[in-house]
Amino acid sequence: MKAYTVTLLPSGWRFDAPDGMPLLKAAEAAGIELPSSCRNGTCRTCLCRMEQGAVRYLVEWPGLSFDEKREGDVLPCVAVAQSDLVLRAPLARRSGAHD
Repeated sequence: MKAYTVTLLPSGWRFDAPDGMPLLKAAEAAGIELPSSCRNGTCRTCLCRMEQGAVRYLVEWPGLSFDEKREGDVLPCVAVAQSDLVLRAPLARRSGAHD
């Protein structure tokens, strides 16, 4: 199974995103928590900025406007990698991490 490398900014953490797996699930499998709530592309809690790469969506119309998509906003709960990615996700945390 093909996997792409996802790099999170500003932390520099990396994880593999297997082909067809939503980015949110791939991050969780790697021990990284991204903010999330609905997990179906409507609430926008997981919104990140894609600095580099390409994704496709598992739902026909995720909760992003045309302009947001063009600017690089992405919803990891319903997006799958189509290339290596760099995502700006300042609220990402390691699983089990405490402030």
